[in-house]
Amino acid sequence: MRHLALIGTVTLVHLLAVISPGPDFLMAVRNSLTYSRRTGIFTAVGFGCGIAVHVAYCLGGLALLISRSPHLFDTLKILGALYLAYVGIRSLIARAAPLAGGEEARRADIPPLAAVRMGFITNALNPKATLFFLSLFTLVIAPGTPAPVLAAISAILVLNTILWFSLVAVLMTQERVRAAFGRYQSAINRVLGALLLALAIKVALGRN
Repeated sequence: MRHLALIGTVTLVHLLAVISPGPDFLMAVRNSLTYSRRTGIFTAVGFGCGIAVHVAYCLGGLALLISRSPHLFDTLKILGALYLAYVGIRSLIARAAPLAGGEEARRADIPPLAAVRMGFITNALNPKATLFFLSLFTLVIAPGTPAPVLAAISAILVLNTILWFSLVAVLMTQERVRAAFGRYQSAINRVLGALLLALAIKVALGRN
């Protein structure tokens, strides 16, 4: 029962963290609206791969090194901020593209691997995620937790992320949402780009 309660607590805490708006959410919305539902879902898979990295270094003991090395954490933070700024600038300068289901729209999409890579980099270099998992594995999950329980928690964390952001992709690509995006695509791209840039500045200048 104690382990079930731990799994339930971790699941709830992580769901609340995943649902809260941040770099992953903005990237999921951007890729789903700009490209396609498929791209949004593959971006979600990339987020899940990023979560797996966070879990792996926490289980491997690197979390202690990161928590005790401000320079290493600052490097990760700056890299994440630069990537968000890069994507934000691309959104700001992007031209409106047709959203019909024809050949031109399909050519405008990006390959699944590219979407996975974008999701992975966004999540793996997200300092908010790093801090969350450092806290989770030092304050909530005890060092002596059995391996099967840790494996179950790890799988839940990855699946939570993929399922939530896949749902975001599905919701963002509903017919009415796509139609609205088609009418205001340039403005929405600029808003998303500006939000990503603002987030990049906040990440870069934020204190640990």
